Amino acid sequence: MDGAADHRSSGVKPSGASHAQAAVEFTQQAEKLSHQSTLSQDHPETVAIEAQFVTPQDPVIVTADGSRLPAVPLEEAWKLNVLKKELDDEKPQDAIEEGQELQHAASQQGQNGSSSQPVELAPQTGGRSMQKQTEGSLSKSMPPSHTNPLFPPLPLYGPASLLRDAQCWTFRASSFFLSAGFLGVIVLGALFTTIPTVVAHGWKRLTLQDPHADRPFYQEELRRQQTRREIEKSWRRRKSQDRISGDREDSQANDGFVPTEGGPDRVICDVGYYARRVGLDMEKFEVQTEDGFVIELWHIYDPKEYTRLDDEKRAHRGPELFTGESRKKLKDPSQKRKFPVLLMHGLLQSSGAYCVNDDDSLAFYLCKSGYDVWLGNNRCGFNPKHVLLEYSDPRMWCWNIRQMGVFDLPALTSRVLFETGFEKIGLVCHSQGTTQTFVALAKEQRPELGEKLTVFCALAPATHAGPLIGKMYFKFMRVITPAMFRIMFGIHAFIPLMMSMHAILPASIYGWLGYKVFSFLFDWTDTRWDRALKDRMFQFAPVYVSAESMRWWLGRECFAKHKCILQTREDSRAEDREDAETDGPLGDTQGERRDSAVAERPSGDHPHQKGRPTGSTAWYNEQVCPFALWVAGSDDLVDGGKLLRRFKRGREPHVQVVHAKTIPEYEHLDVIWAMDAVDQIFGELREVLWKTCNVRDECRVPKGCEAVAPWVPGTPRENVDDIEQSSSDSA
Repeated sequence: MDGAADHRSSGVKPSGASHAQAAVEFTQQAEKLSHQSTLSQDHPETVAIEAQFVTPQDPVIVTADGSRLPAVPLEEAWKLNVLKKELDDEKPQDAIEEGQELQHAASQQGQNGSSSQPVELAPQTGGRSMQKQTEGSLSKSMPPSHTNPLFPPLPLYGPASLLRDAQCWTFRASSFFLSAGFLGVIVLGALFTTIPTVVAHGWKRLTLQDPHADRPFYQEELRRQQTRREIEKSWRRRKSQDRISGDREDSQANDGFVPTEGGPDRVICDVGYYARRVGLDMEKFEVQTEDGFVIELWHIYDPKEYTRLDDEKRAHRGPELFTGESRKKLKDPSQKRKFPVLLMHGLLQSSGAYCVNDDDSLAFYLCKSGYDVWLGNNRCGFNPKHVLLEYSDPRMWCWNIRQMGVFDLPALTSRVLFETGFEKIGLVCHSQGTTQTFVALAKEQRPELGEKLTVFCALAPATHAGPLIGKMYFKFMRVITPAMFRIMFGIHAFIPLMMSMHAILPASIYGWLGYKVFSFLFDWTDTRWDRALKDRMFQFAPVYVSAESMRWWLGRECFAKHKCILQTREDSRAEDREDAETDGPLGDTQGERRDSAVAERPSGDHPHQKGRPTGSTAWYNEQVCPFALWVAGSDDLVDGGKLLRRFKRGREPHVQVVHAKTIPEYEHLDVIWAMDAVDQIFGELREVLWKTCNVRDECRVPKGCEAVAPWVPGTPRENVDDIEQSSSDSA
């Protein structure tokens, strides 16, 4: 055993007994990381043969047939590649077979062939990763000596076995009853809190008053409801012989977009259906991530200009990113192309949330304005799928926000670039979508993604926790231990009973109940929404998410503890003290959220903090793309004001903010669902996407952007000052 350790540290190739020992160790490590047991020989193609590092902190396992398995702890990946390197003079399968024979012989003699020596070498990286490899590769570096407190390692679940299956079923049984009980308490709490509202509305009706008359957009709601009724009647009256003339009338009334679906709103979970109701259409793509998940990408398009691709061309293309010839599919190739925009959704939602407000839906608004709109969905979503893993495998659910940022977002971006032929795209995200982007762009994660984006538009940016994190039911999740969290919520999907209810309950009941529960949990209201469309809004939520992901958000180790996605609680407090010393006390949290311009300072004067250069604690490097931010001022779920202050104080010298706005009366979902969001946000967002476009001469000018001048990148300090002016004006 000592000889194996000696040759490993000296870099000399093994021979004889040490070589045989390395083969045994390699087989054991491959066994631990494979899809199926390597000793059974039933599935030799799914044997783990190496770890590829997508980033220095994110290894994925490659199997013999080239498939991928999700990320594993760093030390396990390093060990596999160290042993593979020692056997690089043999084919991996030969080494495995030799190791199996030796391991079998050793087991009969009662010997343990595993090595307890520390690993001193790291593996070669996967050279096809988007992450550029700096001088001094991973093969010459040591494993990290400590765990990132913001992203602790995920559990390692070995290949299928009777013991592991028994453990999984135990967790599934316990979590079914305990999480159902937790959900029941939440539902009862939500229903209980509606009693005062029901009583108040009942009293107003008894006194012949309209209980909804004080809603800010009540008259507009009534007008829209009447318009929808007239459209439904028109669709019913239309006969086959006057379909052509009816289409002409629709074309004139809908600015050239002819609806191909109509009649009463069926309230179904189908983005294509709602797209066709406004004269557009949708096609669904499958995208494979670098760790083997198959996720959905929805393309919203104008059927008059674009030809739908066949099923084969919309299938996933494999795990490698940013490779292959581009594909363009316009009916008129001589026509200028539309600039592509990718939209990402929030927690427990799908990108269908961008498609529920008819023509005022953000996805349809951008498409009709002249953009090529793509809707991204994170792993699992409505249809959990992996190239190797099944729903019941705990590795299918062993991920959190880090994997969504490091793997899902780059994979979706890569596919949009391939399909459109552009070098860069615009990115628009809401809530959790902003979180995964802020994480992905960080200099420790995948900063080169920033070079693929013209701008990152963040709606209700979720980087810092709001006061809602202190509510009793969130505190409960933070108090229980990780082991108790897994017993209560399992190691698979988070409360899958919600998805069962989504499939069983009628749309009207599910929409009403969904709103009550989420409103109770997250303290938002429908004050600024079109209430008649609420059933639609909650048809696209919730989706499948992992229990590990919710533990990252709400458990005792990560976000709920540090209250920031990229900064520990200690670092945040240190910066607050520095700011207080510079500008005086910053005031209470509520005041900070409602006024992002906390302190006045002469333009360009951004002091150093306690002798440290400005930007010494920056999250981003020079590869980061420009940012545009829309903050909801009455958002109790997240605190966007703290993020704005971070830019204002000069802590991110490489981030150039092209637009920043705080809307004091907006809540968390108002940024995508408010009836006045078109005026408050969508119009500005459309202009920001166009002014930052890097190929304006090659693209069609979006509607309403004819007078928008191109953005000229300035110094970061100038853009930080712009935040103060823009936020102050909007407030």
